[in-house]
Amino acid sequence: MTPTIKLNDGSEIPSIGFGTFQIPSDGSTYQAVSEALKLGYRHIDTAVAYFNEAEVGQAIKDSGIPRDQIWVTSKLWLQDFGFDAATKAIDTSLTKLGLDYMDLYLIHQPYGDVPGAWRAMEAAKQAGKIKSIGVSNMTPKIWEKFVPQFATKPAVNQVEFNPYFQQKSLRALLAVDDVKLEAWAPLGQGNRALLNDPVITKLTEKYGKDAGQIILRFENQSGVIVFPKSVHVARIKSNLDIFDFELTPTEMTTIEQLDTGKGRHDPDADGVQEMLLGAFDVHAND
Repeated sequence: MTPTIKLNDGSEIPSIGFGTFQIPSDGSTYQAVSEALKLGYRHIDTAVAYFNEAEVGQAIKDSGIPRDQIWVTSKLWLQDFGFDAATKAIDTSLTKLGLDYMDLYLIHQPYGDVPGAWRAMEAAKQAGKIKSIGVSNMTPKIWEKFVPQFATKPAVNQVEFNPYFQQKSLRALLAVDDVKLEAWAPLGQGNRALLNDPVITKLTEKYGKDAGQIILRFENQSGVIVFPKSVHVARIKSNLDIFDFELTPTEMTTIEQLDTGKGRHDPDADGVQEMLLGAFDVHAND
């Protein structure tokens, strides 16, 4: 049974899940999610802009696992911000997923009419369509711009996080309201330097684990929710196998010292909103 983390709204989220970003909707997502569920994952992360919600939903349905035992997250894309558009988009995601409710729904990219979208998410939560609501890619600057306008505090903020980019100032800000951090790219998107860092490789020898397992365990012990992605069954399996050992406080401190304070994506940079809007058209097949 995967350990859970309690959110500030009382919900219990599995501390490790399965990510589906950049897995194609050509049957690959269905296959990968099906394997993940068979291997014991009970937390699946998708998004409107991943274009694979339907395959995620079908894999969940075909798994035979009771719905209340699987945590499902999706995310609202920029094109659907504002109250009315977001209200419609939430129903569209539920239809594609084939579900009565989503466990968690996030503001995917925090630009434009974020307050309007958030009000729609609060209304959907009130209506039982969503259990928990949160945000993604919010830096301290973006958080301070939008969150004070929200009636409900986010339950999570899903951001880039790995040993080389530990989001220390953001985590201090989130801790004030007990907002949990979810890590996208928890393995640095396959960053070879990170996976081969001497601090990490030394621990792989000690514990008989691979680099990915050491990194995911560090993140788990840091209270971060992770959902590594893979389409390879052996890797899907090994990423879940992180609960039979524990890093010492000294080892945790050593990995904490790898932080560079810099990530690959800067949500505060000029032109990010325009770049993202041009990158995905979630209504292309409507």
